Amino acid sequence: MDYKTIMVGLALDRPNDACLRVAGDIAERFEARIIGVAASDLRPPMYFASGAFAQKLFEEETAAIERQLSELESEFRASVERRATAVEWRASRTLPVPYVLQQARAADILVVGARSEALVDPNAAPDPSDLVMQAGRPLIVVPPKTEWLDLRSVLIAWKDVREARRAVFDALPILAAATEVTVAEVAEQDDRRADARSHVADVAAWLRGHGIVANTLVPEKAGGVTDQLEKIAANIGAGAVIAGAYGHSRLREWVLSGVTRHLATESRRCAFLSR
Repeated sequence: MDYKTIMVGLALDRPNDACLRVAGDIAERFEARIIGVAASDLRPPMYFASGAFAQKLFEEETAAIERQLSELESEFRASVERRATAVEWRASRTLPVPYVLQQARAADILVVGARSEALVDPNAAPDPSDLVMQAGRPLIVVPPKTEWLDLRSVLIAWKDVREARRAVFDALPILAAATEVTVAEVAEQDDRRADARSHVADVAAWLRGHGIVANTLVPEKAGGVTDQLEKIAANIGAGAVIAGAYGHSRLREWVLSGVTRHLATESRRCAFLSR
């Protein structure tokens, strides 16, 4: 199994260089095509103005959005056209998250830039926290200073739940391309460490069946899952972390677990998330 269509979601309010580099890198590795997507809608104040003033604001904001989308298309094509087997652009004047979710049907995997939760503008770019819970496709979240998809060392952040099983299966092409793979589980209680060792051994054996050799690791101390995974990733020099996206619905809003939230918004490494 390979990725044949990569979709990259672009932001209007910050640089896109990092996620374009990673999307191009994946396209080269798997001889895939790339679809670029971007969207933006009018800001809420537009809906409260009236008369000629409202019309003037509407026209100016619409023209600005169309200009930004056109500039993004040029940036996208210049960055990836020589790295992909084919290139396609999709854009609309609408909210980014619903638009990207609709377009995701055409892709094997989505690539988006990381966004700090405190600075998300829902009109300017898709929020990875929303996409990972709803897209039905794996998501690669790219920190802003990333130069390439570094697969020399890849960490699987294992938890014995459906989401992790889904993520590892979806990431098989990435894992097969990696030089070194480590499966790690952090036991949340000391008496669970034996179970954790059994879990990661099973995952490593399953990966061997797919021609992938993986190391296994269970820290000596339990608890502090996010911090321990970050230390493990640093120790093994991981360029990417594979993880299931864990969350639950509360008051009709998606609430992410601490580990998923960290990987989607704060990690310095590319995060491969699936649900």
